[in-house]
Amino acid sequence: MDVPSIIQIGDCLVSTEIFTEYFSCDYGICKGVCCVIGDSGAPLEDSEPEDLERNYRFYSGLMGDRGRKKVETSGFSEVDIDGDLVTPLVPETEECAYCSFDADGGCFCTVERCWMSGRGDFRKPVSCWLYPIRITKLGSGLLALNLHRWDICRCAFEKGRRENIRVYEFLREPMIHRFGEDFYREMSEVGAALAGYI
Repeated sequence: MDVPSIIQIGDCLVSTEIFTEYFSCDYGICKGVCCVIGDSGAPLEDSEPEDLERNYRFYSGLMGDRGRKKVETSGFSEVDIDGDLVTPLVPETEECAYCSFDADGGCFCTVERCWMSGRGDFRKPVSCWLYPIRITKLGSGLLALNLHRWDICRCAFEKGRRENIRVYEFLREPMIHRFGEDFYREMSEVGAALAGYI
């Protein structure tokens, strides 16, 4: 059987790599460097700047001084060079304004840390939560879900392979949050069907 490169589920065109590739974040090695490296901030959905603003009083105290100043002077989002809505970056660095650092130098998302402690109703931007999947809106109205490969996440691909965790399995919770239980159930069925051919 020839395995297709793209499988349609609902209104999404899903790259087969999401079912066949392995992934599991390895924070012990990467220390959250994805929050501090990049040419642009994390992609935001249209409603997410409002979510960030509504919860700002909860997580702002965890932010670094430069990140807080950026948000308070420029707002909760910005438009990058490609015209995409993204999280703001601290000037002269590549770090997301919403990140901060532990004593050992590890980076963490202040929004998510606050949510995990029971404060606020917004966990973090869905693009961060769904990584390494990237969502692209197509002119047809469909969404394309593709696997993004970033060298700094090589350890996560290696860990996923060691632990036999596929990308879609690792991302079960955010997939359900973004697309719903039925969508993820169909993804699991596709993943199980493909498992016999890869």
